[in-house]
Amino acid sequence: MGLANSLKNSGFVRGTLYLFIGIFSYPGLCIFNKLKITGMEKLKPLPKQKVLFVSNHHTYFADVITLVHIFCAAKWGKKRGLGIPYYLLLPFTRVRYVAADSTMKSSFLSKIFTLAGAITVKRTWAPNTGEQRNSINPGDTRNILKALEENWVITFPQGTTKEFAAGRKGTAYVIKQVKPIVIPVVISGFRTAFDKKGLQLKQKGTKLSVQFKDPLNIDYDDSLENILEQIMDSIEQSKKYQPVIA
Repeated sequence: MGLANSLKNSGFVRGTLYLFIGIFSYPGLCIFNKLKITGMEKLKPLPKQKVLFVSNHHTYFADVITLVHIFCAAKWGKKRGLGIPYYLLLPFTRVRYVAADSTMKSSFLSKIFTLAGAITVKRTWAPNTGEQRNSINPGDTRNILKALEENWVITFPQGTTKEFAAGRKGTAYVIKQVKPIVIPVVISGFRTAFDKKGLQLKQKGTKLSVQFKDPLNIDYDDSLENILEQIMDSIEQSKKYQPVIA
């Protein structure tokens, strides 16, 4: 466990993985499909710590991989797109992402991805019903809090790739505790272009979109419920964004 944590916290290990994962994933984003990024210019001025990116979720890995590509490119001064991925030679490695423990242990490849900066969390389940709660274990929350002190952290408040699923209060709790800069991210097209894991192309020629919105103006003294509602609205996963079925 100690070795695994040391490897996850190693900038060299993360940078090496970013290089190889980035090389293999780049064609699926920018050659076989068309990636459009808006709001990228908002990234470079951000501090290197206490920045929380909250996003909707389409696939297990393609979403995170794409965001890492964008972060690295932005730190090299790119503002409109990835361009030639020379940024992978010296990537921005102060990035961590929240992922389900069960997902990251599901295969040898996912275990490798864990070393790229995963903060693994265990889903909690309501007794007798087997339904997933809107929270995470206290120990997992502490790991996220600690990671935010020195990194950018990506989290998916819904904890699932299902569209318009309820958000988790654990995300709001982290925000209240650390008071980070919170950047909403809205993605589209990924579940069309990739399989559920986000590692295989399912359809070429797809328009992929990543939108970075302005930092949220959050009242950190507000209730968990209100903060969560603000987050879900910002990533366009609240009830008002659900399509009306005639």
